[in-house]
Amino acid sequence: MDIARRNNVTITGNPEGRTVVLAHGFGCDQNMWRLTVPALSDDYRVVLFDYVGSGRAEPSAFSEQRYASLDGYAQDVVDVFEALDLTDAVFVGHSVSAMIGVLAAAQVPERIGALVMVGPSPRYIDDQGYRGGFSAADIDELLDSLESNYLGWSAVMAPVIMGNPERPELGDELKNSFCATDPDMARVFARTTFLSDSRDDLKTVSVPTLVLECTQDVIAPREVGAFVHRSIPGSTLVTLEATGHCPHLSAPEATNAAIRSFLADLR
Repeated sequence: MDIARRNNVTITGNPEGRTVVLAHGFGCDQNMWRLTVPALSDDYRVVLFDYVGSGRAEPSAFSEQRYASLDGYAQDVVDVFEALDLTDAVFVGHSVSAMIGVLAAAQVPERIGALVMVGPSPRYIDDQGYRGGFSAADIDELLDSLESNYLGWSAVMAPVIMGNPERPELGDELKNSFCATDPDMARVFARTTFLSDSRDDLKTVSVPTLVLECTQDVIAPREVGAFVHRSIPGSTLVTLEATGHCPHLSAPEATNAAIRSFLADLR
């Protein structure tokens, strides 16, 4: 199958600029980057895509076996990079995509020259000496609720994840994005995301890396941002003046400024 069609690949921006690939998180699609694209398009070639099972990607390509592991989503990234023959590109991943980018970079290091991690979390469940933000019981309850009533879960959780109650339109947008995702495919992606443990994979990162966190984020608390920063030597940690888990929507100016500053410093 043609990868560009399978993953609904979109290319925009400056064809002469360095390539920046924007990757969405769970329950979302490439439209979530619409406020970031204009900030990059003058200077960079911007590539967007949807993971199989999300957005307008080809649903017939979905395999529960493949996507029951983050490696399956990382293979989507590798496939897109190879289909476009990208080298030394910058991968910008939101939420779970930050860790998917780490896995992809380990597979094709010549193709990914830098990472931007927006609200990353290598493990969501608390562990001895590590705070991920959730107990194992919390995650079990979250997944049970999602699997028993996905639309109801989306309506309740989207505003919590977005974290800007004074701007309910943001929560509504995330809810609508969740609800547009096939529930069976969302169930697989959710389990893969919230049960993942990619802490050891952070040690494989050897490229310039920007870690973006928010002042308050129920999905990826600041302890997680600090852990990611410590685990990647030479990484840069920026705390945005923003709340919630989707700063590229709730605080696009601050998010875009941090990304552009990082990109400008790359060689």
